[in-house]
Amino acid sequence: MTWGWVGTRGTWATPEASASMARMAEHGVTWTALAFAALQERAFSTEIPFEAEPTVTDDELVWAIREAHVLGMKVCLKPVVNVADGTWRAHIGFFDWDVPGEPTWTQWFASYRRFILHAARIAEAEGCAMLCIGCEMVRADGQEAHWRSLIAEVRAEYSGVVTYNCDKYQEDHVTWWDAVDVISSSGYYPVDGWEEQLDRVERVVEASGKPFFFMEAGCPSRLGSPELPNDWTLAGEPSGEEQLRYYRAMFGAVRARPWVRGLMLWDWPARLYPEQAAASNTDYCPYGKPAGAFMAAQYRDWHGEGTG
Repeated sequence: MTWGWVGTRGTWATPEASASMARMAEHGVTWTALAFAALQERAFSTEIPFEAEPTVTDDELVWAIREAHVLGMKVCLKPVVNVADGTWRAHIGFFDWDVPGEPTWTQWFASYRRFILHAARIAEAEGCAMLCIGCEMVRADGQEAHWRSLIAEVRAEYSGVVTYNCDKYQEDHVTWWDAVDVISSSGYYPVDGWEEQLDRVERVVEASGKPFFFMEAGCPSRLGSPELPNDWTLAGEPSGEEQLRYYRAMFGAVRARPWVRGLMLWDWPARLYPEQAAASNTDYCPYGKPAGAFMAAQYRDWHGEGTG
C-alpha cells in the first residue's frame, strides 16, 4: 500500500501520521511505498526544487522509513515529480533533440538526477528494500539514453532493488526494462478489462525475464469508479460496494497470474479520516470500507496467514 501521498511538508512525523501508518499495517500490508512529490513550476520547466516546500524534509522521510520498519514493513522509497500548475507529470516534455535557447531534456534530467540520487542515498542509508526511480513519465519514457545513464548513477549510490513505475497501457512501450531489476506499472484498468490487459502485460514480462508487480492499483469508493478507476475527479456518490466490486475483480484477476508478484495499492493518507466517516469518503483509501476488510483477508491469505 502506498502511504503518505503527496508528501506535504509537516504532515509526516506526527502522532497522527504514526497512527495512520499503524492502521495500515494492521490490514496485512507487508510492503509500503513512501511516495512524496517535488514540484516543478510548469510542464516545460527544467528545475525541480525538491529541497523546498511543500516537499517533505529529509527528516520526515527518515522518520517514515523507520516507522514502517518498526511496524515490520519493507519500504519502497518513491520520489515523484509533479507540476505546480496541475498538469499531469506524464505531459512533462521537451523537443526530442536539444535546441539552443529552448528548455531541453538534458537540462531537465540534470535536475531530476539530483532529486533521484538524493533519494537513493537516503534509501541506501536507511535500508529501503526498493527504490522507484520514476512514476508515469509517459513523454519522458522515450528518453532511453537519459534513463540508462540515471539508473547507472543510482546503482553507484544504492544497492537495493530498482524499479520504474510506467503508466497504464505503457508496459509494452518502455524500451529499457533490461536496465531495472523489477518492472512495475500503474494498473488502473477498467473492472471488466483486467483479463485483456493482463494478457498483454504477460507478453512483456515473458520477453523481459524480469519480475513484475503493480506499483499502483486501486479504485475510489464512488459510483462509476470501477469503470474509470484512474479518474479521481469523477463525479459520483460514495459507494463502498463499488470499490469492493473493483477489488474483487482486481484481486481475482491478478491472483490467477503467478507472474504478478503483488499489488502496491493506492493509497493511504498520512492524515487518515475517522473510521466513522468512511461511508461518506470517496477517495482511494479502503480504511473502514468493505474493500479494506476484503484486502486484509486477501493479503493474509496471500502470505499464508489464513483469512480468519
